[in-house]
Amino acid sequence: MMAATIVASSPAASARMKSNRGRDTGPERAVRSGLHRRGLRFRVHQSILPESRRRADIVFRRSRIAVFIDGCFWHGCPVHGTMPKANRAFWEAKLRTNRERDSDTDRKLRDSNWTVLRFWEHAEVEEVVSEIEAAVRGSKAA
Repeated sequence: MMAATIVASSPAASARMKSNRGRDTGPERAVRSGLHRRGLRFRVHQSILPESRRRADIVFRRSRIAVFIDGCFWHGCPVHGTMPKANRAFWEAKLRTNRERDSDTDRKLRDSNWTVLRFWEHAEVEEVVSEIEAAVRGSKAA
């Protein structure tokens, strides 16, 4: 699937988009810290699909669990996601493409026998950590 070329409305908008962190965000660091406190070890920002540049935020290779902490704006959270008023067509296409890529990534990982866990950045950190821990420890018992 080829993404359409999308151009930002202005150099300032383009600069703002480029300045957003693609990794090591506050929510990601909080979840990683909680996992580490519980004795879980993992890889960070790893490519797990050989034919793709897509990366998971947290990876448990032995358990084959890929964790994504999705930002509300960039991934279209139904509760907190917003649509900018300026250059609306650009943003609708951009955010739709992000959601389509997320779905495609999930499908490809599941087809390769990976467990995919996705959480919104606003999710309660301890709940996220508990769910990930249960998945990792449960997969080791199997």
